[in-house]
Amino acid sequence: MSDEELEKIKKAMLEKMMKKPDSTPSFWNPGQVHTLNDSNFNKAIQETDRPILVDFWAEWCSPCKMMSPVITQMAQEFAGSVYFAKLNVDQNPKIARQYGVMSIPNFIVFKNSQAVGQTVGAVGKSGLTRLIQDHLDS
Repeated sequence: MSDEELEKIKKAMLEKMMKKPDSTPSFWNPGQVHTLNDSNFNKAIQETDRPILVDFWAEWCSPCKMMSPVITQMAQEFAGSVYFAKLNVDQNPKIARQYGVMSIPNFIVFKNSQAVGQTVGAVGKSGLTRLIQDHLDS
């Protein structure tokens, strides 16, 4: 290899090293359902500009249990465009109160740290898909 070729390689490697890392937030991993709580909620929703669907639920809630596999499936289907999370309202009453969650399951979409859409009840995959679609490009 010539000195000129080596310089090009070094320059390319240096540029790659100096490049900013991907803007993927540290908390969020595409395709996974994350667990939020009173202490990490605000920081987590501020970490991304992607929509986040938060499932407010409780262990004793049968409709919540029915929706759980739907949330898991949708997290995989919407990986890369929407993040998914769950917040147990019994263990985290502060955040539930803050967003006026009185009935569960309760699904709230957050975008740019703001609640932008909400639906209550076991609405199924189609209901959650409509809720999400309304906020993907807005």
